Amino acid sequence: MNANPSPTDLTAAAWDLIQNVLPPPKPGGRPRELALREGVHAMFDVVDGGIQWRLLPHEYPQWPRVSWYGSQGRDRGAGQRLHETWRAQVRQQAGRHQPPPAGCGDRQSGKTTDLGGERGDDQGQNGKGRQRPLLVDTLGLLMAVRVTAASVADPAGARLLFARLGGACKKLRLLWGDGGYRGPLVEWVRSHMRFVLRVT
Repeated sequence: MNANPSPTDLTAAAWDLIQNVLPPPKPGGRPRELALREGVHAMFDVVDGGIQWRLLPHEYPQWPRVSWYGSQGRDRGAGQRLHETWRAQVRQQAGRHQPPPAGCGDRQSGKTTDLGGERGDDQGQNGKGRQRPLLVDTLGLLMAVRVTAASVADPAGARLLFARLGGACKKLRLLWGDGGYRGPLVEWVRSHMRFVLRVT
């Protein structure tokens, strides 16, 4: 354990919750060499600090090993399971149903650099960049998100988002959206989804 913990390091209680969600070791072969808790701390530092893997501080395990375990966890859906577990716990503590029955859809726009990736002109926000169509529950906790070019219209971005709703949204019955969701999207949701889209 690191004697000088980083602000992103997990508490003992958080580690007790997260370790049950992480993928178990593969059967056969060499035993796992990475101390998973230290590996998770390193991954959180990369994500929160926005640093490159090669720039991980030396007190962490070697970056290629941490990066490999991180990609394995991502590919097996560990991040999604972790997010859903934490959201369910917060909802339970607030006295709410764990799978949310209602939510709110919207989008956020942001400018980007010229370093590549998908981007476009957002006429409403007067800028070039990307947008995030997203869905939150009634507590404001994230349920689903997509990243698209800012030029993608609200209804098209919402369809992309709704097409990727996972198990966390299986009980969703009502979704509120702003005026950008008016028009044919309401009918499309009625015929393709299990929830009702109500434009406010």
